[in-house]
Amino acid sequence: MKRISFEFFPPKTDEGRTKLLTTQQKLLAKKPAFFSCTFGAGGSTRDNTREMVGKLREQHADTAPHLSCIGQSREEILELVRGYRDSGVRRIVALRGDLPSGMGYAQSEVKYADDLVRLIREETGDHFTLEVAAYPEMHPQARSFEDDIAHFKRKIDAGANSGLTQYFYNADAYGYYMDALRRTGCDAPVYPGIMPILNVANLIRFSGVCGADIPRWLRSKLDDIKDDEQAVKAFGEEVVTRLCERLLAMGAPGLHFYTMNQAQASLRILDNLGL
Repeated sequence: MKRISFEFFPPKTDEGRTKLLTTQQKLLAKKPAFFSCTFGAGGSTRDNTREMVGKLREQHADTAPHLSCIGQSREEILELVRGYRDSGVRRIVALRGDLPSGMGYAQSEVKYADDLVRLIREETGDHFTLEVAAYPEMHPQARSFEDDIAHFKRKIDAGANSGLTQYFYNADAYGYYMDALRRTGCDAPVYPGIMPILNVANLIRFSGVCGADIPRWLRSKLDDIKDDEQAVKAFGEEVVTRLCERLLAMGAPGLHFYTMNQAQASLRILDNLGL
C-alpha cells in the first residue's frame, strides 16, 4: 500500500480558509496518511499555520504542521512543539526554513534541521513522527551533492523518520539520490514530492526560487502552450502521471502532493494511477 499525503499553505482570508476545507473534503476520498500545512519564512505565518492545522484536524484527518527553526528562538520553537503535542498533533515536518530578507543565521539559536529534530526529540521523545526535507536535485545552497546527502543522513540520525522531497520532473534524479543515500547506510523512506502543472508562469517562478529543475524538453513544450490553460492542464496531467508511474515502479514508498490548495489536479493523477 503506497502512502499518499497532501500539502497546503495557510490561506490569509476567511474565504480562502473556507475553500481550503472544501478542498480537504475532496482529497479525503483518497484516504491520505496525512495533510501538511506550511510555515512562512522566519515563522511569518506561525499563528496562521497553527490555526489552520486545528481546523484541518477537525475533519479527523492527521495533519502535520511545518515547523522551521530559522528566525525563531529556542523557546518559541518549544512553545509551538509543546502546544502541538498537547493538542494531539502526532506528526511534524521539521525544516531549517528560509531566511527572511535581511536576517542572518547568527540571529537564530537553532540553525539547522538536524538541530531542530534533535530538540524536538529531547523535548517530546517519540511522540511525533518527524518528516524532513530531501533534495534529489540538491539543495540550492548545498556545497556539493555529497554534502547534501550527508546532511539528510544527519537529520535521520538525529531522529527523523522519513523524507519528503522537493518537487522534480526527472525520475532519474530520485533514483540516483536514493542510491547515494543507501551507499551511506541510510535506509529511511523518502517520499517524492509531486507538483501538478497548473500554470506555466507560476511553475517557472516557484522553480526559480526553490531550485527545482524544469527539463529543457518540458520547458519548451510548456512555452508553446502556456496561453492555453486547458492544454497546459491536460499536458501537465499526462507528464506528472507518467512521472509518478515511473517513481512507483522504481520503488518509491508513496507520493506527497504539493496541491497549491487545489484538489482536482491531484485527484486526476491519482485516478490515472489507480490509487
